[in-house]
Amino acid sequence: MAKRHSLKDSEWNKIKDLLPGRKETVGITAKDNRLFVEAVIYRYKTGVPWRDLPERFGDFRVIHTRFSRWSKKGIWENIFKKLSEDTDDEYAMIDSTIVRVHQHGSGAKQSSLAQEDIGRSPGGLTTKIHTIVDALGNPTLLTEGQAHDLRGADVLLPKVDTQIVIADKAYDALERVIIPLEQRDIQAVIPSKKSRLEKRHYDKYLYQARHLIENFFAKLKQFRAIATRYDKRSSNFLGAIHLAASVILLS
Repeated sequence: MAKRHSLKDSEWNKIKDLLPGRKETVGITAKDNRLFVEAVIYRYKTGVPWRDLPERFGDFRVIHTRFSRWSKKGIWENIFKKLSEDTDDEYAMIDSTIVRVHQHGSGAKQSSLAQEDIGRSPGGLTTKIHTIVDALGNPTLLTEGQAHDLRGADVLLPKVDTQIVIADKAYDALERVIIPLEQRDIQAVIPSKKSRLEKRHYDKYLYQARHLIENFFAKLKQFRAIATRYDKRSSNFLGAIHLAASVILLS
């Protein structure tokens, strides 16, 4: 019987050849990539501190060090990119979600909070996850940052290759969003802000599909160490987001 939060054989077979440390690759051969990946999934799914990982996974310090190294090298991101290649490009949706930062995640040395994508708000320390999903609600692009939604749009929208982009009023910005999309012949399904004197027409039927991106955020936040950020380093937290999104795509 598979242990809780472990990968199914069919899921593991889809990613095993994307990982470093295989026998046929140059360098040191990893002892057990699957056990390591499942240890990281377990940690982020349950939210336990690294030192509280079950003994079956091995030395938590080795696991954490290896996870950090893979995050910096972009290995988790590469897995996500490979799994998200088969997309439904009829339309795309962009949005962001805010997560609280635990006190254990706010003490990175030799770095300011802003450099680690952590900001202050009336509710305390927070960070944002900016996401684009396809017409099936599957994530295709992810980034992290405390910045306003439009900063996320600046990063993600130029990478979108679709006919339609759906977003809420936070993205109603002519110079930064609407006009650049129209110049690329992409329809912007974005309602106008209340303050805008001349309201722009948008397809209200298509706009109803926005629930798909909310559904993705709900699945993402089932990973407790993502719903609350414990990572001090932004690179580690973004690596974990890519891994969690990959697990969602595999399921």
